[in-house]
Amino acid sequence: MGRFNYLLADRCQWECTHWQDNEYDDKTGHRIKDPHSLVTWVHSELKLPDFTLRQCFFGEHLLTDKTTTKTIAIVESEKTAIIATHFISDFVWLATGGMNGCFNKDAVEVLSDREVVLVPDLGAMDKWKSKLPLLPSICKQVLVSSILEDNATDEQKTNGLDIADFLLMTETPQMALQRLVKQHPPLQHLIDSLGLVLVEEP
Repeated sequence: MGRFNYLLADRCQWECTHWQDNEYDDKTGHRIKDPHSLVTWVHSELKLPDFTLRQCFFGEHLLTDKTTTKTIAIVESEKTAIIATHFISDFVWLATGGMNGCFNKDAVEVLSDREVVLVPDLGAMDKWKSKLPLLPSICKQVLVSSILEDNATDEQKTNGLDIADFLLMTETPQMALQRLVKQHPPLQHLIDSLGLVLVEEP
């Protein structure tokens, strides 16, 4: 966490706020979006008149180190960028701050002449691919990673997991079976032919 700095400010006696305040589920680590999004902005709380919001990537300050040529990996959540930095330090991890977040013409200028990999959450692939036209004229190279879509179970896709969920996860029997089937496709035919069912230990 040392590479990421947080600026906190009192909003009332019993809570604090980031300049953008998100509330997270303490069990899953995901943003609370139901029954509605719980995102609060300081400029909204302070009711600042004529305020012009200009978002930047979370972690953008890491790009000021001009000596690094590491590929930039972009994810949706700030939490994901922090966790991925710990596990996969070969990349500079940035976050858009939401599915749309700061993915706009002005914000992406900081990616100039850099190699970039987009790592969308499960279920967000098409949305992020639609943002690709913003990048080729700015970046040296742009790829969209399908590693999550290619390896996730149907349940994981339904739950919209992100790369941080997988980095923190212990492989389940279902995940292990799916991985084996991908490596050895005839295995699925054998399972179907014999009517085999995965049995997990109690």
